[in-house]
Amino acid sequence: MTVTLGEGHTPLLPAPRLTARLGVEVWLKCEGANPTGSFKDRGMAVAVSRALEHGAPGVVCASTGNTAASASAYAARAGLRAIVITARGAVARGKVAQAVAAGAEIREVDGSFDDAHREARRLAAEEGFVNVNSVNPDRIEGQSGAAVEVVEQLGGLPDVLALPFGGGGNTVAYARGFGEALPRFLLGEAQRRVDTFASAIRIPTPVHRTEVDDVLARSGGAIVSLGEEQLRRAWQALAREEGVFCEPASAAGIAALEATPQPAGSRVVCVITGHGLKDPDAVAA
Repeated sequence: MTVTLGEGHTPLLPAPRLTARLGVEVWLKCEGANPTGSFKDRGMAVAVSRALEHGAPGVVCASTGNTAASASAYAARAGLRAIVITARGAVARGKVAQAVAAGAEIREVDGSFDDAHREARRLAAEEGFVNVNSVNPDRIEGQSGAAVEVVEQLGGLPDVLALPFGGGGNTVAYARGFGEALPRFLLGEAQRRVDTFASAIRIPTPVHRTEVDDVLARSGGAIVSLGEEQLRRAWQALAREEGVFCEPASAAGIAALEATPQPAGSRVVCVITGHGLKDPDAVAA
């Protein structure tokens, strides 16, 4: 059985005001248009389908929020139990609401995402649940389809792919989807990984760091370490200049592009990973 909620086929939008301001041709891959509002749905459809196929009693994940919302929805669709492990008080309210609404069991741990991830792995190892974090290769396989879509929609390979860098799974997935010919990967990470206001990339230790380093070496790419004000400005500018409301972490690729000028006329695709309604409290803050 294929578990799906109609994920994928998200818009690739031109960004004329960002293009004029930055001197490069900017496109926005709007992954917030997926069913639960983030890019996670692509990989979750595959991971939960495989879990169901293998007769797993349920799925488990550690999450800063988007994985929790996605895993909970797809598990509900499949009729499977979902357990979500989060760092206490570290997940945006909108994402917790999605997981609770879908019937997931939420367990909080004292500490960081790293601590939550250890607990998720323990449950998978000891109780037979399928871990649907990006350490699951099915997640990477599903997410890799976004790269294929970008090439189809753009009519070719972009010069630069800019995206947020939290755990690194999405970077690995895009690289797999592009194949041998890669654009330059420009990754925006928070300087304050432990407590950044961009909660979706609040991950102290990137799980896929070694693989990300390989992607950067092959593509001639770079990681840009961003301050809180840089992230905040890019997030606000995206909504005010282009009308695209995303959660703060989703603008990290835009912030990285603003901080590192690219050759004039370069064609840049910025991956906007999650919808702004994921974290409405960020607006008030």
